[in-house]
Amino acid sequence: MLERIERALVACNRWLLIVLLLAMACIVFANVVLRYTTGDSIVWAEEVARHMMIWVTFLGSGLVLRFGGHVAIDNLHRAVSTRSARFLRAVVVLGIAGFCVFMTYFSVLYVWATRFQTTAATDIPISYIYLAMPVGFVLMLVHLLFVARNYITAGDYAQSDEMNADAAASI
Repeated sequence: MLERIERALVACNRWLLIVLLLAMACIVFANVVLRYTTGDSIVWAEEVARHMMIWVTFLGSGLVLRFGGHVAIDNLHRAVSTRSARFLRAVVVLGIAGFCVFMTYFSVLYVWATRFQTTAATDIPISYIYLAMPVGFVLMLVHLLFVARNYITAGDYAQSDEMNADAAASI
């Protein structure tokens, strides 16, 4: 059951990123074409593309973590004994989990503080854009929890036929 939930989460996360990147690319492309063919541009295109990029960054960070795509220095835990390496990896997982919880809490406060501000071109609440932060940190924590046991015991990240660390880092 838990494995099915994990697969569904990864699939939904991937498809959401794909749709957001595709929409962002189409908006930017249309804006560039209009600017060079008519001399006018879409007023809201740059702002919306920037907001989509923020969402893509935070939604993609969990997948990148899951497949080992974030920058990591792993020389120390590879140079020490197996028991010490497991301890070091457990400390790393606890540190990342603590960071995600800390950042989730403070980003929720930040979203709450910006709830009455609106964007210039589209007049939508800025809190909708900043909501990407707590959502992204919670997703990162969930992805971390799914891979933590295997990472601590063996030093391995999640494996996928479609995704590896290099592909995850390029999201």
